[in-house]
Amino acid sequence: MKKDTVRYGLPEKWQAKWIDPELPDEKSERRPASVLRRSFSLEKTEGAVLYITCHGVYEAVLNGWRVGDFVLAPGTGDYHKRLFVQAYDVSALLQTGENELRVTIGDGWWRGSVGIDGLRNYYGTDLALLCQLETESGTVIASDETWEASQEGPVRENDLQQGERADLRLSEITAWHGVTVKDLGFGNLAAQESVPVTEQERFPGKLIRTPNGETVIDFGQNLAGYTEIKLKARAGQKITLRHGETLDENGNFTQKNFDPGDRNKNGGIPQQTEYICREGLNLLKPHFCIFGFRYAKIESEAALEGAEYTAVAVYSRMPQTGFFACGNADVNRLFENCLWSMRSNFTDIPTDCPTRERAGWTGDAEVFAPAAVQLFDCLPVYRKWLGECRLAQQEDGLVQNIAPVNNKGGMISGLLQGSAGWGDACVIVPWVLYEAYGDRSILEENYEMMTRWLSYCEKRAKKTRLQNLKNPYKKYLVDQGFHFGEWCQPDVDNMTAMKKTMVSGSPEVATAYYFRSASLLAKIAELLGKPEDAEKYALIAENAKKAYRYAFVKNGRIVSDRQCEYVRPIAFGLLEDKEIPQAADDLAELVCRCGYHLNTGFLSTPDLCRVLADNGHAGTAYRLLLQEERPGWLYAVKKGATSIWETWDGIREDGTVHDSLNHYSYGAVAGWLIGGAAGIRLAEGKLTLCPKPDPSLSYVKAAWDSPRGRIVSEWKYQDGKCCYHFEVPEGLSAEVVLPDGSTHSVAAGAWDF
Repeated sequence: MKKDTVRYGLPEKWQAKWIDPELPDEKSERRPASVLRRSFSLEKTEGAVLYITCHGVYEAVLNGWRVGDFVLAPGTGDYHKRLFVQAYDVSALLQTGENELRVTIGDGWWRGSVGIDGLRNYYGTDLALLCQLETESGTVIASDETWEASQEGPVRENDLQQGERADLRLSEITAWHGVTVKDLGFGNLAAQESVPVTEQERFPGKLIRTPNGETVIDFGQNLAGYTEIKLKARAGQKITLRHGETLDENGNFTQKNFDPGDRNKNGGIPQQTEYICREGLNLLKPHFCIFGFRYAKIESEAALEGAEYTAVAVYSRMPQTGFFACGNADVNRLFENCLWSMRSNFTDIPTDCPTRERAGWTGDAEVFAPAAVQLFDCLPVYRKWLGECRLAQQEDGLVQNIAPVNNKGGMISGLLQGSAGWGDACVIVPWVLYEAYGDRSILEENYEMMTRWLSYCEKRAKKTRLQNLKNPYKKYLVDQGFHFGEWCQPDVDNMTAMKKTMVSGSPEVATAYYFRSASLLAKIAELLGKPEDAEKYALIAENAKKAYRYAFVKNGRIVSDRQCEYVRPIAFGLLEDKEIPQAADDLAELVCRCGYHLNTGFLSTPDLCRVLADNGHAGTAYRLLLQEERPGWLYAVKKGATSIWETWDGIREDGTVHDSLNHYSYGAVAGWLIGGAAGIRLAEGKLTLCPKPDPSLSYVKAAWDSPRGRIVSEWKYQDGKCCYHFEVPEGLSAEVVLPDGSTHSVAAGAWDF
């Protein structure tokens, strides 16, 4: 049967009404999924489109065929302000004569557990459906009081974090009741604008026995998604699975590394699915939840031998565009880990981890964006998320740390807001997208958000702490407000660092980002034909630079034991050209003194290798890249990681586990592998190929399927020489910059040096 496809748009006029499928006396905290149905007759099936959305998450089935492949539709967002409607071409699923449409609705983000606090009923307590089926002859059916509903279907409980409980014996529903029409309005509805979240790669699992006697399925890859099991069972036999990312130091199943403890209102995040089997062959997989996992502990009353176990990866439909291979197997595994952490955390929006939070942290999305645009075609996902940032922005211009907001009250949503490097995502991410995709509309869409954020930063900068009053540019020094700072630096306790910034601010980080956002906004204003704005932001940038240099650059030099305080000013352009070589030398010397370990955190780690390699220290950059002790990228690889960890010590030398093991921020190094080691750099339509070869990798082969076509950069050491191969797509020219300083202008085609 022909596959139905997602379309974009809304009906010209809503004939449908919002309908609540639940009985008003249903009071339980976790309720069964609701099934709704409507039968109808058709003479013609051509040009049929189903418009559908809900409060909750839905699966629609037309004549026994699933409508679309969007998992957890309609996706996440601030539903009170924007709720997306999907439009499906369903002509191929219809038949002349009698038809039936069934829609099952689960809790989802609407009333399921969200955020690290596990808050329920964040948007409301009641589920609701809105749908309308149209053909070329007009509206055929629409949700209204003629529909029937039931809570007697197989899905007995469902929750994004807690998991799902299903009874497969309840496939035939016999008890139906009426629905309640509600006036919920249409003002927040928007046409689907991003790509759907879908099932993608599949990994077979194998049963293992842990030392304490648990039966565990190992799928060999940490991912976000769910398990699927095919097995024969007797009616009533129960199967329970709990999902986790790793085994503990004794080789037993654990969820300790992502357990939020008492902070979570539900007492933890079990990531559990529970099934009661029907007689015969059972296909077990959840409908309304996804998890972060590599392992699943299984407890079963049915025989497990002969069953099929599969982990199904679930993420936004994004074609892979970045490819990398080299002569070091561990670096190749590192690159794959970066890909998998991006896949796992691009589920409708960029998120921090697929287990305990699944939150759209702005800082994480910002630092990873330059790598993300080369690894996958992620423009639709980032574009949707930037829309959530705009909706979450406060009236005073403050950009929330998380978008969409998924918490209420407390420190994160209260005092700890407006952090530099996090809020600045509203400027930096659109700029990164523009440089990669060349689409000015992404700048236009977000321009107002950017200017309001800069206005907020400007007001904040005008207030100055006593210790900085002597700075002649103090009105441009940002030493007020809370900032996460560099965040997650090795050998720095995050909680201690947060307390310090709450008392004294984080002026080095905050002032640098004030300069960065102002300087970018000056460029953006110029591009958009706003010369007065461009002049204004250029002046702010100039003075912020002076404020920064007065406070943190002494006689042209930086003096610090933290690598970030060298990386940031070099990467952002806060130093004079003549000062950069000395700063890079000092940075390289500091890296050497640290035993070729990094001590950077989230904000500057993405730029560390590039700053070193671009300023005469490629060898030092490679020694950092190949560091096998922690903190270092290959430490996790040597520990068997198949994704990027949140911290450098996710699994310590003694095997104890800590923090999320699937968190893309430190995976930004993939951007340097393509843009640094291979040297593929495309900015504002200008392609530069400036590889940084090193014998430690033997060879590099990289390709980027950019919006302008496939770009290839390869090098290899052969017979005592380094040989280069480049491919430039049609419509582009490139400047080739080789390590000996020679430059070559090349047209489209293949080139060897």
